[in-house]
Amino acid sequence: MYKFYLDKMLLPVTPAKAEMSIKNKNKTLVLINEGEINILKNAGLTEISFTAELPCVNHYPFAVYQNGWKGADYYLKKLENLKTSKKPFQFIISRVYGKKLLFDTNIKVSLEDYKISEDAKEGDCISVDITLLQYRDYATKTAKIKLDTNKPKPIVRKESKPRPVSKKAVTKGCTVIVNGQLHRDSYGSGPGQLRKNFKGKVNFINNKGSHPYHVTDMNGGWLGWVVASAVTVV
Repeated sequence: MYKFYLDKMLLPVTPAKAEMSIKNKNKTLVLINEGEINILKNAGLTEISFTAELPCVNHYPFAVYQNGWKGADYYLKKLENLKTSKKPFQFIISRVYGKKLLFDTNIKVSLEDYKISEDAKEGDCISVDITLLQYRDYATKTAKIKLDTNKPKPIVRKESKPRPVSKKAVTKGCTVIVNGQLHRDSYGSGPGQLRKNFKGKVNFINNKGSHPYHVTDMNGGWLGWVVASAVTVV
């Protein structure tokens, strides 16, 4: 004895036969030296097809109903709901011999197609050709990336500032470069000419004055007094 269930709905009349097409996705290739080879891959989806008879009147003694007689329209509405719900369901074929359960075929499927046929010669019964396709659950996988926080931080080296060049002490008779204005005395009186990058010599020093250095040209010719910042010893 066979029983067919679609989403727990028992078909009132057991189909005379059912076909299961168990497909595969193997691929054959032809190699130059080895000839034809077969690359084995994971199995494809199983396709199931059968014809269900749905009585329109309650005078089929071989029909079996779960909770009392229901007309063909009840089962047609159920099929339409399975088709439009976009949800998979369980398809079960139960095989019973006497009171002993032999084995079940239990597979998650989707309703791919069904075709309704009515023939006056068949009497008050509707035939429905049903095609089911195996459904496999799937989901996207997420990966967690753990950052290594123990890595040493890069060493940032500060740029060293150049050390200031110490100025040579100004002494009497030393050679200097003059950049400044010449004055008549060491207290800033009588401002005169300007000198720029002029090479001369210091012949007098008066640290009490605001213009402490008296400079000459390289031959000893007097020029005048200048402020301390105006001379650089060379």
